[in-house]
Amino acid sequence: MVLDTNSSPPTFVLVGIPGLESVHPWLGIPFCFMYIVALFGNGALLFAIRFDRTLHNPMFYFLGMLGVIDVVMATTTVPKMLDIFWSGSPKIGLNVCFAQMFFIHSVTAMESGVLLAMAFDRYVAISHPLRYEMILTPPRVAQIGLAILTRGILFMVPLSGMVSRLPYCASKRIPHSYCEHMAVVKLACADSATSRVYIMVGSTLIVGSDMAFIAVSYGLVLRAVKKLSEKTERLK
Repeated sequence: MVLDTNSSPPTFVLVGIPGLESVHPWLGIPFCFMYIVALFGNGALLFAIRFDRTLHNPMFYFLGMLGVIDVVMATTTVPKMLDIFWSGSPKIGLNVCFAQMFFIHSVTAMESGVLLAMAFDRYVAISHPLRYEMILTPPRVAQIGLAILTRGILFMVPLSGMVSRLPYCASKRIPHSYCEHMAVVKLACADSATSRVYIMVGSTLIVGSDMAFIAVSYGLVLRAVKKLSEKTERLK
């Protein structure tokens, strides 16, 4: 049976944590605590970067980007998890589910990009200290941040289109606390091979290439450190 999207708004059912339904109210406590810590911790970091001029440098700008990504990721998933754990409200609308999936996967790609940018920042700072401020100027950091944001969005736009066009059957239970691609497409009545291949190839290319470049960056950093003659300089 295919969901009729023209009658009532179709919904999925998020199970939460399968097998632990009886302790969901208790599980909500640490998740809520971690969410509050994430909000206040990253909020304090962003506030400090904004108003402390000594922190107006590329390293802290990238840390600020990472803080924003953490807040978006937590806000995308945790409130609905707490709704499931404490209110027993597992239903989530199709469009809301697709939006949650979009943010989860796109910010994951963005986080990988920011980690690569931070590795490049450390490489420039250690290998080319005299040219550091010339290479990583504020406009260039903004361009890097915009490129990371654009890549994450462009990665998810085609996938979102593929997933939203699939017909979904009467079995609507997702064995998770949030909507992620593989769990959602398993409920489709039609062949979802295209979206599966797309996300596997896309994720491998994005995260895999980022991890490879990060390894190369830190390898070059270590090589530059080994060339330093003074032991105190190498330790620093």
